[in-house]
Amino acid sequence: MNLTILAFLLGFLLDLILGDPHSIPHPVCFIGKLISSSETFLRRCFPKTKRGELIAGAVLCLFVASISGLIPFVLLYIAGIIHPMARLLVETVMCYQILATKSLRVESMKVYRELENEDIVKARYQLSMIVGRDTESLTEEGIIKAAVETVAENTSDGIIAPMLYLALGGPVLGFIYKAINTMDSMVAYKNERYLYFGRVAARLDDVVNFIPSRISALLMILASGICEVYYSIFSKKNLLSSKKDGKFYSMKRAAQIFLRDRYHHASPNSAQTEAACAGALGIQLAGDAYYHGVLHKKEFIGDSVRKIHTKDIIRANVLLYVSAFLCMSLCLVAKIMIL
Repeated sequence: MNLTILAFLLGFLLDLILGDPHSIPHPVCFIGKLISSSETFLRRCFPKTKRGELIAGAVLCLFVASISGLIPFVLLYIAGIIHPMARLLVETVMCYQILATKSLRVESMKVYRELENEDIVKARYQLSMIVGRDTESLTEEGIIKAAVETVAENTSDGIIAPMLYLALGGPVLGFIYKAINTMDSMVAYKNERYLYFGRVAARLDDVVNFIPSRISALLMILASGICEVYYSIFSKKNLLSSKKDGKFYSMKRAAQIFLRDRYHHASPNSAQTEAACAGALGIQLAGDAYYHGVLHKKEFIGDSVRKIHTKDIIRANVLLYVSAFLCMSLCLVAKIMIL
């Protein structure tokens, strides 16, 4: 087997097994520090005008993305000179660090466990660790919705998209994607400080996620079909007797809601997987939310076929994992055929 393909597969398996232990420094933390320090420097160098901030933001994107790609390129090159197995080891670790399958499940399940323990205060706190919205006054339903939404959205941003870029360009392209994604989360705010400085980062993130978000949604629709068939065969607990259309997973409904609601978001990409997930589970997501004390009006995504339940966090994670395995399988087949 080609060593690049092997590293890709081993990295995925390591991510499933290890996740992202908080005790181990993560490259994204380095990227975050690079963004912060670069922002401080660039704001000193460029005038505080609309044009100046736009240019500074563009320079930030170019610099951070370049450094984020250059470092893994150099490390892989040096490792390859030392020995092919050294390169395999380094590339495997990099692939592992770029993916976030287990960590997304682990963090979202912390919210689930606190809700099951009926500790809404701790549930809000755990949720605040993985979402950007204000969580202090969220009801149980609001907490569940937010947790499901972040699992759905990050199925693309944290797993499928980086996996696709890994398949296309290895860790170099994978880390460039992570850098762009991190810049979007740090500077792409529509407030006075970042309205112009973060505009290039926001647009760049929209571009690099445009195709992956749609592929992610299609994979999630397919995943919902797989889950629907599986649970209809192997479990009698997948039906809600109070609803005619009460299956926990529905591929048909996922496709319908995806086509109808996939643009119910300010971002052209975020609602793609959220719509597929909401449709698959028969629940309604999104709606108005507070960010930094400011109310943001949002359209709803999906229909309330049934009342949302804490176990929908688990079901969203099932869709996440099935989608990830589908994507990995397709990527491996494509790479084997090409190489």
